[in-house]
Amino acid sequence: MTGTDYYIPALALGLALTVKMPGLWRTRRSPMSRSLFAILLTSTLVFIAGAPPTVGRVNSIIGVPNISALIVYCILSAFSCASLVLLMHWRGGPEEVIRQHTRRWIAATGGAVVIYCVLFSLSDVPVERRRDLDTYYATTPYIGAMIVLYLLCHTAICTAVMIKCWSWARVLGAGWTRKGLSVLVAGYCLSLGYSILKLIAVGLRWSTGGDRWDYLSTDAAPSVVAVSAGVTMLGFLVPVAGPWSSARFQAWRSYQLMEPLWRALEPWNGPGAPMRIGLTTGIQVRATHRATEIADRLLNLAPYLSPEHRAAAQRYAEAEGYDPDAARVVAEAATIHAALVAKPSATWQNPDHQLERTDNHADRPPVFLSGTHVTELSRYFSKINSTNLVGAATPESK
Repeated sequence: MTGTDYYIPALALGLALTVKMPGLWRTRRSPMSRSLFAILLTSTLVFIAGAPPTVGRVNSIIGVPNISALIVYCILSAFSCASLVLLMHWRGGPEEVIRQHTRRWIAATGGAVVIYCVLFSLSDVPVERRRDLDTYYATTPYIGAMIVLYLLCHTAICTAVMIKCWSWARVLGAGWTRKGLSVLVAGYCLSLGYSILKLIAVGLRWSTGGDRWDYLSTDAAPSVVAVSAGVTMLGFLVPVAGPWSSARFQAWRSYQLMEPLWRALEPWNGPGAPMRIGLTTGIQVRATHRATEIADRLLNLAPYLSPEHRAAAQRYAEAEGYDPDAARVVAEAATIHAALVAKPSATWQNPDHQLERTDNHADRPPVFLSGTHVTELSRYFSKINSTNLVGAATPESK
C-alpha cells in the first residue's frame, strides 16, 4: 500500500471526527462521548502514523530508527481499549461495575504499552523498515517478542469485542442498535483477519527464514484493516445516525405523499396569507407545515362533506376487502374527492360558484387530521380514480 492508501481513510475518519466534534463537545462529560472521541481520534491517527511517508518522517524527526512502529502499536492498543470501553457503556449496567471494568481495561492497555516500550528499548533495530518491519524483525530478540505480543493482544481484543457484540445482538429485537452491532461484528471480524494475516506471515518467517509470504503482512493485512476501520466506524455510527436518517426519510416520504391532497385543496386556503417556508427549512418542519395546511383547508371544506357519501363509501370499501380502519380512510378520501368535484373552490375565491352546505352533522372536520393520518388520507386520495376505488368515489353507483 502507498501513502495515499493510508491517507484517504485517515481523511474520511478525520471528516467524521470533525462532523461529530460539536455534539461530542456538548456531551463531553459522558463516558460514551469520550470513548467515541477516542475511537475516532485514534483510528485517524493510526492511518496517518502508519503511512510509509509518515513513518520515514517521524523516524527522521525523532532520530530513532523504526520508532514509528512503537507509536502505531500504542495508538492501535488505545483504539482497541476505547472500543471495549464504549461497548461496555453502550450496553449499560450497574455504574460501579462499568467503572471497574473500564479501569481494568485501561490499566491492562497501559501495561501493554509499557511492555512495548521496554521491549523496543532493548531491541537492536538499526535498519529502517517502513512497510515490512513485522516480518523483517520477526526473529530479532525483544522486538520480535513485542510484535508477537501486540498481535496476540489485538487478536484477543477483537475476539472479545466480536463475542460481546454477537451475544448482545442476539438478545435484542430488530432495531438500529442490533444493526449497528451486526456491522461491528463484521468490522472486528475483518480486524481479526488483519491480526491472523500478520501472525501467519511472522510464523512463516520464523519457520522458513525467507520472505516469500511477507506480502501477507505488507500488502494484504493493511488492505484488510483499512476496510475494517471503515466498517467499524459505520457500526458505531449506525445506532446514532440510523434513527436520525430514518426520521428524515419518513418525513420526506410523508411530505411527498401529502402533495396530491395538498394541491387538490389549494383553492380552499383561508383568506389570510400563507406562512412562508425558507429554503433551508428542514424536511420534518416542511412535512408538519404541509399536514397543518391540509388540516386547515379541510376545516374550510368540512361543511360541504356529505355524511351519506361517507357512509356509502365506507360500506363499499369494506365490501372491497379493506379492513375497518383503512375503509374509514378510503371513505374520507372519497367524500373529499366528491366535495371537490362538486365545489372546486371556496366561496370567497369563487363567489359565482355556490354549493349548499350539507346538514349540520357534516359541519365538522374530517376524522383524519394528525400528520400520519393526513399522509394516509392523501395516499388513498391519490388513488381514488383507480379501478378499485371508483365506486367509493361515486357511491350512488352502488
